[in-house]
Amino acid sequence: MTALSLSKSLRLGALALSVLVVASCSSLTGKSVAVTKTGDNPAPMVVPEGTEPDDVVIGRREHPRIIAAYGGVYSDREAEIMVARIVGRLLAAANQPNAQFQVTILDTSEVNAFALPGGYIYVTRGILALASDTSELAAVLAHEIAHVTLRHARARTDKTRTTQIVDRVVTGIFGGDTSTDATANRTRESLAAFGQSQELEADREGIKFAGKAGFDPQAASRFLGVMSRFAAFSAGEKAGDDGFLSSHPSTPQRIQKAVETSQQMFGSASVGETDRNGYMAAISGLAFGDSPSQGSIVGNRFIQSGSKFTFTVPQGYTLQTAQSAVVGVAGDGEAVRFDSADVQPNMPLTDYLKSGWIAGLKSETVTSHTYNGIEMASGLAQTDQWFFRVAVMRLDGAVYRFIFAAKADSQRFAAGADATIKSFRRAEAADLNQIRKLSMRVVTAKAGDTADKLAAQMAGIPGGRDLFYILNNLYPGDPVKVGERYKVVGPN
Repeated sequence: MTALSLSKSLRLGALALSVLVVASCSSLTGKSVAVTKTGDNPAPMVVPEGTEPDDVVIGRREHPRIIAAYGGVYSDREAEIMVARIVGRLLAAANQPNAQFQVTILDTSEVNAFALPGGYIYVTRGILALASDTSELAAVLAHEIAHVTLRHARARTDKTRTTQIVDRVVTGIFGGDTSTDATANRTRESLAAFGQSQELEADREGIKFAGKAGFDPQAASRFLGVMSRFAAFSAGEKAGDDGFLSSHPSTPQRIQKAVETSQQMFGSASVGETDRNGYMAAISGLAFGDSPSQGSIVGNRFIQSGSKFTFTVPQGYTLQTAQSAVVGVAGDGEAVRFDSADVQPNMPLTDYLKSGWIAGLKSETVTSHTYNGIEMASGLAQTDQWFFRVAVMRLDGAVYRFIFAAKADSQRFAAGADATIKSFRRAEAADLNQIRKLSMRVVTAKAGDTADKLAAQMAGIPGGRDLFYILNNLYPGDPVKVGERYKVVGPN
């Protein structure tokens, strides 16, 4: 899930305050399917052929940052083993049978996959939910392995080093030290995404790897098409996307190119493994949507079950999670961002507000107060384009931040910010009971079933019918096959 945005300026403002979270890892080799879950694995001992020492250093340095930037720990033995087996076959096809690629499954609903130098590959459970068979997941993983073997990830990292745009944004809008700003690092990664030529090159190489490994080479174009549909669906549900759908654009031309590549290499007939039933069995029970451990949105309330706090934004705001931040956008040109910050335990919150992390702060407006037994401080800031109301609070040693943004201050804007700040409190059992956990269920079509009948099982989910069709790569009017397995999302 990514941040909703009102304009380019507001997107940049929101990006400049994002915080990093946690993920889950699987250490895989080309000759073994052993899976080790960890958050800080060292760099692989045997890295892909052609890897330079600096690549290993880069991968080792960036790996914990990536782990911090996505999700929360996700553990699913069946899915991990499936991914391990696919990667092993792809490595052999890529002439890397002895290399170790450390594949991390990130516990986030964001549809994303990417690679770092030194053999680090990342795939989200959002990707697992969107794919429908092993060949489609293999297409994604083969594409990322190709980025590594083609050394694109190193080139992207080099590009990141020369990127100055983010530094200007973070410094100009919010001030602060960009060398330590978590969001600056994340945004640099986004701005240094692979170029179109690199994506097409990785598409071609990935299709070759997947086909040689025995998977259906047409899966790449098929999955690109599903991603394109999901991107359109997401545009209505959550504007703006900083994940795979933006860094790996699914344009019609790219999809057609993938079709042509698979036909040139392997012919026009559908060949290779898809193993839809095996894939469905592996993802049955997969968590879907936001992880409750990262916080849940219930109407205009945010409830964090892990740290046990909650707050409510004014009516008219639409809340979305954005990595470890929560962003609310109102249709009248206002936004609120909630995230966390590393603050020394002995630093007064008023001093932290004045420490330079937000530009345009009016120091004379900074005050300290207590609401619901929680220590807080707040103040006002203003830049050329935006007016900010900022508040920080300390709960159980952790410091959290509210940043309210509007084109201009107003009594209504001030009242909404004040009410939100005062609503921040510890979560009670009644709050936690409102959290609804969703997961992927796999159903088998029976005689008399239709797509609409199966989709009706997702009626309680916003956009559930459309989402059902996308998750199963169906269109309205398409028949379902008796005995075939289909994905349905519902409460645990």
